[in-house]
Amino acid sequence: MTFLSITLTAAQLLLAAGALICVWRMWRGPHAEDRVLALDTLYVNGMLLVLTFGLRSSSTLYFEAALVIAMLGFVSTVGLAKFLLRGEVIE
Repeated sequence: MTFLSITLTAAQLLLAAGALICVWRMWRGPHAEDRVLALDTLYVNGMLLVLTFGLRSSSTLYFEAALVIAMLGFVSTVGLAKFLLRGEVIE
């Protein structure tokens, strides 16, 4: 086993653990703001997990999928934050 494969395996395990913690916070969060923050962190963890799969397999498809996850996650975070501030999303 090479150093890169060991490092990628460790990173994937830690990112998966972080995603599980985010899911727990989304389920258990006392306030809506906590749930939105957990969702934001969850999509970042998911995006980084997809990127590590792309590094492991040397496929560009994973990098494109991570870009789509990042764009959709940003838009959803902005929409949820706007909803929490004003109570409406569409003006």
